[in-house]
Amino acid sequence: MPYSSKRIFVLGLLGAAVLGSVACSPRKIPPMTVEDLIEDRVTLDGVLLKCNQDPVKSRNNSDCVNARIAIERLAKKDEDPTVEQKRKAEFERSREQLRLAQERTRQEQEAKTKVDAYNLPVVPVEPLPKGDAPTSTGTPTQ
Repeated sequence: MPYSSKRIFVLGLLGAAVLGSVACSPRKIPPMTVEDLIEDRVTLDGVLLKCNQDPVKSRNNSDCVNARIAIERLAKKDEDPTVEQKRKAEFERSREQLRLAQERTRQEQEAKTKVDAYNLPVVPVEPLPKGDAPTSTGTPTQ
C-alpha cells in the first residue's frame, strides 16, 4: 500500500513537531554536589534559604540534603584547633584513669586468690608410731 505524498508530509510535520518540542524543553539541572556548595558559599546560602523558606518550591530535596552536609563540613573545618586538642587531652586523661582503675581492680583480685606459702599458719605434724611406717603403697606395715 503506497503512501500518498499528503500522508508523508503530515507524518514529516508531526515528526518535526515532536523533535522541536523535545529539543526546546529545558534541561534538567543536576543537583549541586557538596564540594561545589562548599566552594561557593553564596550559592550555599541561597539553597539553604530556599530550603528553609519553602521546601516544596526548592529545586529538589537532594540540594537541601547536600547543603546541610556542606554546612556540617564547614562547621567542622572552622572549629578551633585548641578545642580539639583539649578534647583529645581530656579523652587521654580519662582513658588513663580508667586503665589505672582497672589495673587496681585486677591487682586486688590477684591478691585475693594468691596464696603466700610463707605466711600460711603452721600446723604441727604428729609423728607416726615406729611400727606404722608407710610403705610405697601408702598403707602402714604391721
